[in-house]
Amino acid sequence: MGNKVCVAMSGGVDSSTTAGILKSQGFDVFGVFMKLWDAKGSDRGCCTLNDSNDALRVANKLNIPFYVLNFKEEFKEHVIDYFVSEYKRGRTPNPCIMCNRAIKFEFLLNKVKTFGADYIATGHYTRIENFEGKPFLFKAYDKKKDQSYFLFNLKKETLSEILFPLGRLSKDEVRKKAEEFELITARKRESQEICFIEKDYRDFLKEMGIKEKKGYIVDLKGKVLGTHRGFFNFTIGQRSGLNIAVGKPVYVIKIIPEENLVVVGDDANLYRTTFIIEDVNFFEVPNSEKDYETKIRYTHKGERAKIKKIENNKFLVEFVIPQRGITPGQACVFYDNERLIGGGWIKEVL
Repeated sequence: MGNKVCVAMSGGVDSSTTAGILKSQGFDVFGVFMKLWDAKGSDRGCCTLNDSNDALRVANKLNIPFYVLNFKEEFKEHVIDYFVSEYKRGRTPNPCIMCNRAIKFEFLLNKVKTFGADYIATGHYTRIENFEGKPFLFKAYDKKKDQSYFLFNLKKETLSEILFPLGRLSKDEVRKKAEEFELITARKRESQEICFIEKDYRDFLKEMGIKEKKGYIVDLKGKVLGTHRGFFNFTIGQRSGLNIAVGKPVYVIKIIPEENLVVVGDDANLYRTTFIIEDVNFFEVPNSEKDYETKIRYTHKGERAKIKKIENNKFLVEFVIPQRGITPGQACVFYDNERLIGGGWIKEVL
């Protein structure tokens, strides 16, 4: 392949430094800022005018071409609509994973190929390394920043077209390099929130047309303990905002959207070992006899579990040790040591 690479530039320090590193390595670099969502004047998120201007300033400093591409329609269809529909199903979505797969590494990748790009690069903290002659995702050296979890459903045939220059660096090292490149983003704060949520996701869902509807909060035996204004206001493991008094702490254990019920119980009821995942994406066929390090959310430290195929695109996952808060709608991702094997979406907790 050639050496022309498109860097997806968000206006943050990570993507800015990615562009600087690749330029210093001799790549023919150009930057693209994606317009995904109207931020309504907020300084949060990744689509603000300030972010676009920062990305442009970085591109000018590095003396690389820079483009702004409008992907608002694709983002609405593949990320926003997914986000809303998952809450309607009583599930807790992960829009960042969907954005990575559909927007960055599908629509953007295909678009920049028409610009002559051989590769696409982002500021994700992860690595692509060869294992037995095939490319795989690996955890970043900086385990506190590792973002491989968010990339589990990339198409394996695209890995040879992707570059992740930050996978061997710590955040401090990235900021230091940004200062060496004299980039204005070197000390820019990180955005930790969902880019299109300005305040509270519940308000956003209402803006997108989900209407509140009174329902009941019940215990595990079905006894009514109180009422709620919509099951979409709750997530598994939630304790605050229940507005019920039972003399002890209780947590959301299950959401039953078809009955508009929120089921609560003790903390101990949140621990489970077995669940079903669907819409799987594996970079290699998992061994049903092997224990894999398994993460059920980004912040989960990971525990050993076995994977067993039960249908064409569904697998049964069983932890060795019960885990707290296994949540439908979240991604379940598997590792063999540092190497990402694949994953799927949590469908049902058994």
